Amino acid sequence: QVQLVESGGGFVQAGGSLTLSCTASGNIGSINAMGWYRQAPGKQRELVVGITDGGSTKYAESVKGRFTISRDRAKNSVYLQMNSLKAEDTAVYYCAAARVHTREPGDYWGRGTLVTVSS
Repeated sequence: QVQLVESGGGFVQAGGSLTLSCTASGNIGSINAMGWYRQAPGKQRELVVGITDGGSTKYAESVKGRFTISRDRAKNSVYLQMNSLKAEDTAVYYCAAARVHTREPGDYWGRGTLVTVSS
């Protein structure tokens, strides 16, 4: 099993920045992809960005050019740098990981961290 713990959420004004962190523990050797999803109130969960072990990424169109994913293998962590935040970025952000090489990981999930963007 793999455990994922997110941190870094909070309240920010529109135009601001936040960095989310996710640290994996447990059977980390089984992880071949990680990523971030989000779920806004009243909406379905959606992929924000996924990254494979090889570094291939898939970003949602709505965040391209504003959000950047990075991975630190030594720390078993993945990060989401979010710039130029908009009110519509308000959501619970979930870290995810997968056993397979995919840009849409979904085998393991964190509990989520809330990001609130004030307009």
